Amino acid sequence: MKPPAGARIAISRRLPSSSAPIRTLHAFASPATTSARYQWRKVAGPSISYNRLYNSTLASTRSTSADVEPGVFLHIPQQDVSTPMREYQTLVATGSLKPDDHQTRIIQKLQDLHDALAVYEPPPIEPPSLLSRLFSRPGPSTSSEGRPQGLYLYGDVGTGKTMLMDLFYNTLPARVTRKRRVHFHAFMLDVHKRMHAAKAAGAGDPLAPVARDLASEARVLCLDEFQVTDIADAMILRRLLEALLEHDVVCVFTSNRHPDELYKNGIQRASFLPAIDLLKSHFAVTDLDSGTDYRRMPRALSHAYFSPLSPATRAAIDTRFSALTDGLPIELDSTMRLWGRNLTVPRSAGRVAQFGFTELCGRPLGAADYLELTQRFGTLFVTDVPRMGLGEKDKARRFITFIDACYESKTRLFASSEVPIFEIFSDDSAAASDAHVSDHMRAIMDDLGLPAEIAGAASMFSGEEELFAFARCCSRLVQMGSTEWMDSAGRR
Repeated sequence: MKPPAGARIAISRRLPSSSAPIRTLHAFASPATTSARYQWRKVAGPSISYNRLYNSTLASTRSTSADVEPGVFLHIPQQDVSTPMREYQTLVATGSLKPDDHQTRIIQKLQDLHDALAVYEPPPIEPPSLLSRLFSRPGPSTSSEGRPQGLYLYGDVGTGKTMLMDLFYNTLPARVTRKRRVHFHAFMLDVHKRMHAAKAAGAGDPLAPVARDLASEARVLCLDEFQVTDIADAMILRRLLEALLEHDVVCVFTSNRHPDELYKNGIQRASFLPAIDLLKSHFAVTDLDSGTDYRRMPRALSHAYFSPLSPATRAAIDTRFSALTDGLPIELDSTMRLWGRNLTVPRSAGRVAQFGFTELCGRPLGAADYLELTQRFGTLFVTDVPRMGLGEKDKARRFITFIDACYESKTRLFASSEVPIFEIFSDDSAAASDAHVSDHMRAIMDDLGLPAEIAGAASMFSGEEELFAFARCCSRLVQMGSTEWMDSAGRR
């Protein structure tokens, strides 16, 4: 709340001596004394001490030690707050990141949005009425001129999308109390569940009340890995995004794809094109690719992956499991409920669990199941991962989905495999013949800095989405096997 011109204001400060009493400066509001960098609060009753004021523009005004009277606008000195740019500069200064001019420009976009949110006051969400249902607007609102423009950040694997989203979300202004960060697939799963419940409750258009509820819960929405592969998602995304914008939700998305590349070759893609147009017209679409793969930065590897399958490997897995569960009671063959189905957990203790590969990937489990699993357990052991060829394509796809869930949930992973973990998708027939390895697949492997023999998996995967998912899985396995990951993961 900014005081109007001529209003009585009070600015608190502490004199240089640490033992000096707190003084209060009184004056009348003017453009110079009500700078936007100040925070103000109208005092309802007698006020006591506040922190020291820096850069006061009232040095010549009268000072007094009296309490602030009711009706006076009191300046609340801002403390040092974390911002995207400050955090980024700290990471560079400590050597955690290398200076990158392109990435600095991206950080500035996040900083600009941060600053806009610091002063943005979203309008209240009006309850639904008969008139609003009869005369609702067909498209997103453009009348809310004060609403900050959202961001759509896209780039290939290793361009720092997760790090950038971390910087932005973790430094959101304190006034942004209703916020949400979630993986795109988990978000859409939540949307479909809410729509099903709304329809069961008799809602004629279930999307409208769902969007209103989502907006009430989060005025800033951050979605990681915006990637459309499901026709059910594609058919509702345009209306969902429109509704969120109508409710003045500020969105930040990260994606592997430019909006024009979303849902490429998907069923009924023509119906999805309006959603693409909306993303390009209402969001600042920003390319993250600076030529630097941040996952390829030198990092110490932790001993998280064990091969081949042998008594020594089994003993190493048992040793790790025992070390992480020291003193906790071990549960054998417990049951976990996943979306109406039972999943047997062969061995667990606290938030640590161990599964065999077949138990996780040899049955029809999907992204929702794996996300639920990683929310329940912060550390997972997967044993007996085989080399997978064309005959195990379904299992390979599930394993990739499982790795994605572990990565997004920041889960600590240990695994034992028949061959080194990065070679499990490379079937013998493909490795024997370079004819099956496309130039595109080789380029992906080169970009990720992964061993050339991994490219043999090109015989198993086909199509842009499958190749990209495979490459992303390999890149994430590298990152999840690092000491940095092991030191920070699994702490929810």
